[in-house]
Amino acid sequence: MISRIVLILIGVALAASGCGAAGGAGSGRETVVAAFYPLAYAAELVGGRAVRVENLTPSGAEPHDLELTPRDVAHIQQADVVLYLGHGFQPAVSDAVAGGKGRAIDLLAGLPLRSTDPHVWLDPVLYSRIVKRIGAVLGRAARTRALIVQLQALGHEYRTGLAHCARREIVTSHAAFGYLARRYGLRQVAITGVTPEAEPSAKQLAGVVQTVRRTHATTAFFETLVSPRLAETVAREAGARTAVLDPIEGLTPSEQSRGDTYLTVMRRNLAALRTALSCR
Repeated sequence: MISRIVLILIGVALAASGCGAAGGAGSGRETVVAAFYPLAYAAELVGGRAVRVENLTPSGAEPHDLELTPRDVAHIQQADVVLYLGHGFQPAVSDAVAGGKGRAIDLLAGLPLRSTDPHVWLDPVLYSRIVKRIGAVLGRAARTRALIVQLQALGHEYRTGLAHCARREIVTSHAAFGYLARRYGLRQVAITGVTPEAEPSAKQLAGVVQTVRRTHATTAFFETLVSPRLAETVAREAGARTAVLDPIEGLTPSEQSRGDTYLTVMRRNLAALRTALSCR
């Protein structure tokens, strides 16, 4: 906590001196700081050329582990709009928004949350609500509607694609897919909790293996931004295979280079789920 307070004080000092401010100043564009990829993606599509968006979480980094630099804090303090998720998802960002000159928008506020689980963007319906709120903040109604139409189409693909499956259990490396599972009638069996760095006990790991065997799950899913070790262990012990199910907390450099987006990764996730669950 002390280190966060120090960072915020440094950021305030930098902002007051004009150093490290967000680069949109003087360009006529609104400066938007987004805490991590799904928020930055929505802000860029909704805002278009009227905004300059900065993503605080670097490509390939895990947003749960985000540490802010003094420059990051200064950008937050100087931004016209800061988009973030509260409820302890990125505590450093939540601390740094205090005293900023612009509007700080906690995009979890008002959503039907599952306890402390922040992964609402993996449910296209809840993500649409986030997009709508970003659009209201940025005043870009037409562009907001266009993205929401795309998300509605994505949601329809998930509903039809997961309607007729031999199994309903998805084994995931961390508990990021609860909202998606609830929306489409699946059951998430998570190896770790809502933060991927949490290590399960031997008893918890054995319980997951037993569940995989009992439900005849064929696949233990791992992620692109964290080690696949635990998923590989469960798969080996249960006689299953591994595959990627991406929580889309950020894009890897290779995903960026081939032009992947939230929508393309979500569709790749759907294909992986259909294979794992033997959907027809």
